[in-house]
Amino acid sequence: MRARGLALGQEFKGKGVNIALGPMMNMGRIAQGGRNWEGFGADPFLTGESAYETILGLQNGGVQATAKHFINYEQEHFRTSESSNVDDRTQHEIYAHPFLRSVMAGVSSVMCSYNLINETYACNNDKMLNDILKREYGFQGFVQSDWQATRSTLSAVAGLDMTMPGDTTFDSGDSYFGGNLTDYVNDGYISMARLDDMATRIIAAWYFLHQDEAYPATNFNAFNSKDEVNNKHVNVQADHYKLVREIGAAGTVLLKNENGALPLNKPRNLVLIGSDASPGKSGPNEFPGQGGSDGILAMGWGSGTGDFPYLISPLEGIQERARQDCSSVFWDFDDWNTALAGNMAYGEAVALVFTNSDSGEGYITVNGNKGDRYNLTAWHNGDDLILAVAAQNNNTIVVVNSVGPLIIEPWIEHPNITAVIWAGIQGQEAGNAIADVLYGAYNPSGRLPYTIAKDVVDYPAQLITKGSGSNIVTIDYTEGLFIDYRHFDQANIMPRFEFGFGLSYTTFAYSDLCVTPIQSSDTDQEDLITAWEDGKASPIAEGSSTALWLHEPAFRITFEVTNTGPVSGTEIPQLYIHHPSSASEPPSVLKGFTNVEISPYNIKQVSITLSRYDLSIWDVISQGWRKPDGQISLSIGASSRDFRLQGDIPI
Repeated sequence: MRARGLALGQEFKGKGVNIALGPMMNMGRIAQGGRNWEGFGADPFLTGESAYETILGLQNGGVQATAKHFINYEQEHFRTSESSNVDDRTQHEIYAHPFLRSVMAGVSSVMCSYNLINETYACNNDKMLNDILKREYGFQGFVQSDWQATRSTLSAVAGLDMTMPGDTTFDSGDSYFGGNLTDYVNDGYISMARLDDMATRIIAAWYFLHQDEAYPATNFNAFNSKDEVNNKHVNVQADHYKLVREIGAAGTVLLKNENGALPLNKPRNLVLIGSDASPGKSGPNEFPGQGGSDGILAMGWGSGTGDFPYLISPLEGIQERARQDCSSVFWDFDDWNTALAGNMAYGEAVALVFTNSDSGEGYITVNGNKGDRYNLTAWHNGDDLILAVAAQNNNTIVVVNSVGPLIIEPWIEHPNITAVIWAGIQGQEAGNAIADVLYGAYNPSGRLPYTIAKDVVDYPAQLITKGSGSNIVTIDYTEGLFIDYRHFDQANIMPRFEFGFGLSYTTFAYSDLCVTPIQSSDTDQEDLITAWEDGKASPIAEGSSTALWLHEPAFRITFEVTNTGPVSGTEIPQLYIHHPSSASEPPSVLKGFTNVEISPYNIKQVSITLSRYDLSIWDVISQGWRKPDGQISLSIGASSRDFRLQGDIPI
């Protein structure tokens, strides 16, 4: 995660970019959410750690990072006219947590979102910007608006420091800030002290990243690649393609593998079925803003995209390896001629079927999908295509490139489907990354960052596509803390594949759990630690939620993982907390994960730490973090439903 952030930061700096508009850390509350692919998954801890590491990497590379979108921007429909109504505890424990971790990483900027929060626009929301972000989290950087998300000049009083892109609407020549801000200060509506604070926060981030010291000049025109005056064609790619390929393989999840179907072992012949296996008909950048796909899906659409310098399709990646094995490779990229697909698959040693599902930002509509996906079925006739091939070939392997969950019930249990590779969206090296996993050059270690349900109604929140008859659409977060796997666990719903699930070409065993308290290094705050241990909430103060005593390691959890199989592999142990019933928390809550690479039949010791914050719940009365009453236990396992070790926290 950090290496990816560093490479991005180096590329941004090389292009003379001062501020990168990322990472994005929305929570995937809606499985169909258009911009979910820009984020990290449907769990606050996972998203928070991913954002933390990404920001460290980005800013180590020299560019200012932007934590976005603050906050509760969870769907594209009505994104500028919906009020996300969220209770205080859910806000703190779910949606705000990744931003807390972003502040702890030293993020330069936070971007406020388009929507309203509890009936007040995000960029004019005093509670979220001034009280939670700047007071409670102690954020010292600047708050910028999403593009045209500023609603008034007085947003400056509510905590907005920078309006973007500057004008009220594109090319309007007017601004809520600028001359209007000057007038409001001169007329006494906004204090000079607040104006100084806005300027100080913006320039502090510039100095913090040493951008005053021989920083490269901006040398490109993002909106016109043919502009030879401003495009200096500075090549910043370095050897980052290697990292892209590695991440593409490492993030791939093996969902099914029967009869040793994978890894492939020099098959005599194989056939690739489906347009997702092919290059795009008119190159990798044929659709503006990546708003469409007629080949391999390697990126969603919208403002979070860029142009591919090239794009390796599965056809190219697999052919390169097949050439080494002297395997014959055939293909059929017509998604709709299922009879032909079945006939092509008949008699082949391996039939690989590729399918995908796309989404993006709401200003682009693709196949009737206005950003958000209207359903969770495979695109391009995927289900029928898979079934047609499986009907004719008893070694059918499905590869899915998707922006998020799909309902795969029509085919997942088909006896002729021997393996399923969940490839996500992998970027320019997609075809090579898929080939690396298929052939075992990379033993898959990816884990699902969301739940794959058996039915869309099993998800706790659904996409809102119709208005309420008023100017503002109300979206009540009635599910509270119970999003994604937390809901499935609480409601005792069996998913198709649970959060955190993923197979390997080897097997792992867990043993020897030990939980050990760690002596605090923050001796000045011993009274706060004692109060916390007595069940009292953290105090209301500046930086109270990011205090060292709350976040320092308080317990060390150690255990051993054994590779019980014949090939090297990487396991992703996950730590889940189980709060006492008095806490009214979900049954299991992710609070730790790591990765461990182990050679065949070897053992490695693994260590994960927990902080007091990790064990706390938000007290809405005291407005602080407190330890719940009762015994807190933990489980270590391979997914949110595959626990291998259990223990208690000795408090």
